[in-house]
Amino acid sequence: MAVIVILLLLSVLNRAEASHIVNGRDAAPHSRPYMASLQVRGRHNCGGVLVREDFVLTAAHCELRSPYTVVLGADSLSGNEDTKQEFRSVRSIPHPNYDNHANDIMLLQLNGRANLTEAVQLISLKSDRVNTASRCITAGWGDIGDNNTLPRTLQEVNVTTLPQRMCRRRWGRVPIARSMVCGVGSRAFQGFCSGDSGGPLVCDGAAAGVVSFSGRRCGNPRTPDVYTRVSTFREWIQSVMNNPLVISV
Repeated sequence: MAVIVILLLLSVLNRAEASHIVNGRDAAPHSRPYMASLQVRGRHNCGGVLVREDFVLTAAHCELRSPYTVVLGADSLSGNEDTKQEFRSVRSIPHPNYDNHANDIMLLQLNGRANLTEAVQLISLKSDRVNTASRCITAGWGDIGDNNTLPRTLQEVNVTTLPQRMCRRRWGRVPIARSMVCGVGSRAFQGFCSGDSGGPLVCDGAAAGVVSFSGRRCGNPRTPDVYTRVSTFREWIQSVMNNPLVISV
């Protein structure tokens, strides 16, 4: 059974399709101004957050050979909003020790600097570990019913973090490292799925996690949602942003 779950996760992660918020709610328009939509040929593929005007934080399993179009300031991805700003990713920097879903974190450098507005803002990085039973939020534009139903606008859902021991026990043989944080919705089958990949776990207004992987059923508390713990990688994130690619104009 554990082997089947692992193979399923590998399949999900390698596709890097847009994560989905299942049984969540519409976010208030532009209430999550740090959100980024990573798109390929106009199709949303993964989520991310703006951590500097020229850098977006996302998941390493979202890496593609082709550059992303990065859309900021959006509520509806299909709408023609004048708040949107579009950039191209010029460099993808996955963590050097990324392996399957271990160290599942990546930075994208943009080909320009975002103009900070009411609809486009930076999010800070959580510097300390998330406490057990913290009330947090995750958000994304993916499937809202675990049945290929896409939302019209950005979705969000409340998340409560779990003790590491409980998460490890529920996942069984799937390794849950200290560099991960687990969370569940307030009811069964509520959370993210194969897809809001790269989106944030936001706790106390800061990015505390990056959407990494979940089980066979979206939001199933028997296999809690797993996020990459941002505080573990703060030094690496800062070192990457301190050495940006010089872009010729």
